[in-house]
Amino acid sequence: MLTPEQLAAAHKANIDTLFGLARQALEGVEKLVELNLEATRAALRDAADHAQALLSAQDVQELLQRQAALIQPLAEKALAYSRQLVEIAARTSGAFAQAAEDQAREAQHKLQAVVDNLARNAPAGTEPAVQVLRNVVHAATAAMESVQQAVKLAADLAEKNFQAAADQAEQAASAAAAAASAPAARSLTPRRSA
Repeated sequence: MLTPEQLAAAHKANIDTLFGLARQALEGVEKLVELNLEATRAALRDAADHAQALLSAQDVQELLQRQAALIQPLAEKALAYSRQLVEIAARTSGAFAQAAEDQAREAQHKLQAVVDNLARNAPAGTEPAVQVLRNVVHAATAAMESVQQAVKLAADLAEKNFQAAADQAEQAASAAAAAASAPAARSLTPRRSA
């Protein structure tokens, strides 16, 4: 049975956890807002610069060349934004996952204490029932640990897959920029007539 002091301590711990999670969530939102503001500022700056560059082109070939030159930096910035976004989400979700693990561990300890207390105070002849209860608690604990491990592995795999996809997108953007630059550069070279 929980004493009033234990109950008060449990409530205080839960409130501390709640406010800690709220603080983590708010920090994640702040970082996301900062990232979006910076991305918006950069996009506006770049759009103005690119518009000026395109408007100052002397002919169609120069316009195409300048436009092709914009592809690579734009793709790199989009990838950098995506990486930062994933990093913020991973950091915030990591804090929540850690809090959930801590809470689960604490609940497990409390449940084990209740079972131990029950075993000490159980009437004679109930040892088999108490042992069954201990086995159930042990099995539940093992299952929870397995689920936590699976979630961690899935999160790690998702992060690695995102990184691989981002790397492939970066390579594709580089190749596309190179391919787009090549026709523009070829059209600028004078052709020889035979």
